[in-house]
Amino acid sequence: MKNNISLLATAVGSLPYDNPKDALDLIFSNIKDFPIWPQLSHVSQKEDMLAQFTQNIPGIVFDEEDNRWYMDQNDENFYEQLEEFYLDYESIVNEKNFELLDKYAISGEFSSSIPLFFQRIKEVKPIAIKGQITGPFTWGTSLVDREKKCAFYDDTSREIIIKGLTLKALWQVVKFKECSPNSIPVIFLDEPTISQYGTSAFITVTKEDIISSISEITTILKDNGALVGIHCCGKTDWSLITSSNVDILNFDALNFAESLSLYSKELEAFLQKGGYIAWGMVPTLDEDVLKMADVNFLTEKFKVALSYLTTRGIDEKLILDSSFITPTCGAGSLSIELAVKAINLTSELSKAIREKYKG
Repeated sequence: MKNNISLLATAVGSLPYDNPKDALDLIFSNIKDFPIWPQLSHVSQKEDMLAQFTQNIPGIVFDEEDNRWYMDQNDENFYEQLEEFYLDYESIVNEKNFELLDKYAISGEFSSSIPLFFQRIKEVKPIAIKGQITGPFTWGTSLVDREKKCAFYDDTSREIIIKGLTLKALWQVVKFKECSPNSIPVIFLDEPTISQYGTSAFITVTKEDIISSISEITTILKDNGALVGIHCCGKTDWSLITSSNVDILNFDALNFAESLSLYSKELEAFLQKGGYIAWGMVPTLDEDVLKMADVNFLTEKFKVALSYLTTRGIDEKLILDSSFITPTCGAGSLSIELAVKAINLTSELSKAIREKYKG
């Protein structure tokens, strides 16, 4: 039984604003049924996807001289902090002692939009509410120790990353439910780096390493009533996502719909179990295409993307009932003018597709 989010519009994450009110005005005027809190790195570097989820996670430190975040286990207080962190995690996850989650909140210092976002969703009561974290593989391969070794390769660091991201995501789920109890909480794991899986850069990383790290997070979020998605804006082994206990596969459908169709058996099983495709149809990574794009152009692109799956035997109604619409990626690197166009187009395209296929 599908939730009532079919063919709605939502967004991926970042916007180029330096004012959270303006960013939220854009969101709630276009995607109020499925709003997001935007990441605004133009406000502060602490809203960057690597920095935004670091607060109160043991071992993660900011080196002002290097202007970089590190995973550092050599601090004299590290093991004391780690013990407290593990105790908190067990209490929160196993005993549902959610009061402790405030210790692992994403504060206004690291997200200028979140406090205002909570106020807005209390007023609007949307159908669904989307939050996000950086995925464990992307975060764990971006964070390094002092010797520049990826945190994902160290067992202790990887466990901290997985558990820390779980708490950051679970805090969002709990807050969404407090603000709007009947809305569907949705959390995306932003995992651009899984497009590099299998390359020489990550030759020692196994498919099971990635799947297990994602599944550990998603299982806990789903147990607490959330839908969970993975966003990857590159080409990858799509069975990584369909095998990771997630509900939503969000991809760049303009460029990789044919690539996704090569995994039609896995995808059909994923949809039949209740999964969703979030079609990234509005270009944010190619400014020239965005400048010329309109609703008619993108509706035709969606028709072609849909046909790659239906010609491989997946039922069209199953796909449409299991779909919603997003931009291809975040819009943070665009001008404000183009970001506005991208979000407007996402809303307009969602409406056009609903009219075309649902009547």
